[in-house]
Amino acid sequence: MTTFRLSRVRAAIGAVPYAVAIEAGPHRLTADEPVKLGGGGAGPAPFDLLLSGLGACTAATLKIYAERKGWPLDALDVDLVLLRGDEGDHIERTLHVRGALDATQRAKLADVAERTPVTLAIKSGLAIDTRLAEEGR
Repeated sequence: MTTFRLSRVRAAIGAVPYAVAIEAGPHRLTADEPVKLGGGGAGPAPFDLLLSGLGACTAATLKIYAERKGWPLDALDVDLVLLRGDEGDHIERTLHVRGALDATQRAKLADVAERTPVTLAIKSGLAIDTRLAEEGR
């Protein structure tokens, strides 16, 4: 089986409590914990970034799908909420579809949303292999 890199991100933290500098390709972001949790609120919290990735993938995938089908999708908003309860964590995703799509097309977009790449990765539970770099590297 061939392995190839889909993404690479570097996250670094220093002296500022909980502010994390993120490099994602040429893009620079800051993640931070909210003030109520001891951070400075200088950027989205880690779970906000997780939902952002899911929302971005959902929106882009559905736009591409609609364009390929020639469907009149004018705009799409994706609302995401991460909930924690006795049954465990789960995400509620609501699609706000704008355009002259019929009920069948709208239902198909909801169906496709269940199979976007980030949706599938989250649902399958990605394996994470953690290792320590040699000291000083």
